[in-house]
Amino acid sequence: MGSACAQVSAPGSDDALLAARTAVQTGNWDIVRSLIPRLEGHVLAAYPQYWLLRQQLNDPRKPLPESELNDFVAAHRGTYLAERLRGEWLLAAAKQADYATVRTLADTTVNTPQVDCAVLLAMHARGERVTAQLAMSKFEPGDSCWSLYDRLQADGVMQWDDFATQMRNMLETNSLANARRMARYVFDPAQQKTLNGLLDQPMIWLVRQNTLPRDRAGRELVVTALSRLARNDLQVGYDYFERSWARQLPADDANWVRNQFALQASFKLDPIAVAWYRAGEGGRLTEYNQGWRARMVLRQQPVDWRTLNRYIEQMPPAMREDPTWIYWHSRGLVALGAVQEGQAGYRSIAGQFNFYGQLAAEELGIATTIPTSTAPITPDELAKAQYNPGLQRAVALFRLGWRTEAVREWNYALRGMNDRQLLAAAQLAHRENLYDRAVNTAERTRDQHDFNLRFLTPFRDQLVDKAREIGVDATWVYGLIRQESRFVMDARSSVGASGLMQLMPATAKWVARRIGMSDYAQHRVNDMDTNLTLGTSYLRIVLDDLGGSPLLASAGYNAGPRRPHTWRATLPGPVEGAIFAETIPFTETRDYVKKVLSNATYYAALFTGQPQSLKARLGTVVPQTVETTAIP
Repeated sequence: MGSACAQVSAPGSDDALLAARTAVQTGNWDIVRSLIPRLEGHVLAAYPQYWLLRQQLNDPRKPLPESELNDFVAAHRGTYLAERLRGEWLLAAAKQADYATVRTLADTTVNTPQVDCAVLLAMHARGERVTAQLAMSKFEPGDSCWSLYDRLQADGVMQWDDFATQMRNMLETNSLANARRMARYVFDPAQQKTLNGLLDQPMIWLVRQNTLPRDRAGRELVVTALSRLARNDLQVGYDYFERSWARQLPADDANWVRNQFALQASFKLDPIAVAWYRAGEGGRLTEYNQGWRARMVLRQQPVDWRTLNRYIEQMPPAMREDPTWIYWHSRGLVALGAVQEGQAGYRSIAGQFNFYGQLAAEELGIATTIPTSTAPITPDELAKAQYNPGLQRAVALFRLGWRTEAVREWNYALRGMNDRQLLAAAQLAHRENLYDRAVNTAERTRDQHDFNLRFLTPFRDQLVDKAREIGVDATWVYGLIRQESRFVMDARSSVGASGLMQLMPATAKWVARRIGMSDYAQHRVNDMDTNLTLGTSYLRIVLDDLGGSPLLASAGYNAGPRRPHTWRATLPGPVEGAIFAETIPFTETRDYVKKVLSNATYYAALFTGQPQSLKARLGTVVPQTVETTAIP
């Protein structure tokens, strides 16, 4: 205890806060408690109190400290920490079946799916009506949601079909641990054991079955095994299914299996997916699979616009309203002769500052330009942002390097802000060199915009000079960095990529060797000049390898250069860049590429002051006779 206290230099100093955090990490709760008085007046004084109360909530051996919890919430009412503590208190109360307390706390503004499930469980336990549909709409795997399902199954609110459908959805995304947990509601213990075996070796299990079981759970095992065949040898598995099982199964089940084969074929960009989706028409499709059914029609040349639009029109309303499908549906309408209807679709999204908003505007003859900036933020507006308690806490947390907590505080403080307040907060973030918060905050405005904040250009002299030296477009580099790291110099991804341009250690080392950077060392990768040199050099290498296409090179930068070669090789012929981008089989890379090229187009408009074409930047992608690369 003495060593931790010795770090405290003065009441209210950061030293006391840092010592408290260290004590939390080592479980020294007496030290945390002793440091709380020393933080009186500190902008982050509530944090050690919160940590202490959270620990008490999570200790099942002790009763909930209701008096202390109420005192904290009252003292910090309306703050992020108070609302977060209320949510954690709610979850702890639900575990103790204290449903009266859960209902009292149900208005917390820091909601999570687990909080939502706990509230629904409390409602049901207290006699309020909770439907299966409502429960399924809130469900995400987690203790509270599983507890809700346990109770609703026991009370007959949720039926076998509800659980079987969700288990299928989990199997579709290969979420096996959650599928096995959901299977408890679908299968008896012996069948659950069978499921575990057939998930890994479906064909071995299937060939041992003589006939289709009569009970629904037994049939579900067969359907599950057949769907798993799609993850092995596609054509062999599909032929076996059609030959041996398709006519035995109910039509809905057979079509679900066909659509699972089609989905796996889509991931390989195999055109057979189109025929398999056609064979599976009428079967239930998740939104995820509906998207891929449309994408695979889009990828075939020439595009069967009538089929594409029919598939889009079968999507749920919220999915149809996504700019992606509004744009492609509008393209289909125009291609089929319904020009006015198609143009109305374009107009409905042309004002959006995103990939499909830009493309829709171009279809109407409107190039990408920078909107006129709103009136500058006044000193008074900026001062109000500076004295906003939530933003003050966030800035203090950023200065301590506590990024996770800082981002949460910042985002919570933005709740309910109007456009002027958001722009003032973005300006504050810019002044504090919190570039990611500046961009994200400026992006939230609805009517008044400042694109100099949305599309910041920090390190402009260094970046432009480096891009010119390496021979890559600086606006593209900015577009990429904005997506990769949001200009956070020490950003580190979950897979280990580092710095402004998010370089993997092995890639950085390879590029350094390739360009002759003899003094390179791994600890320098976050140094701005080193990161820019290596990142832009790698971008240029990938660009040259992929024929000078920023679209393909952006995909290669994110997913590895070999993959765009593979994806391009599967093309039936030349396709427009927007189609290639939309049919990238990795969700992360597909989203990334669209955002990078959209960003780059806006940066080009900012840099030049001239209208820009996203469609021209996307170009046309043409398959090559040889598709391989040695670039890592």
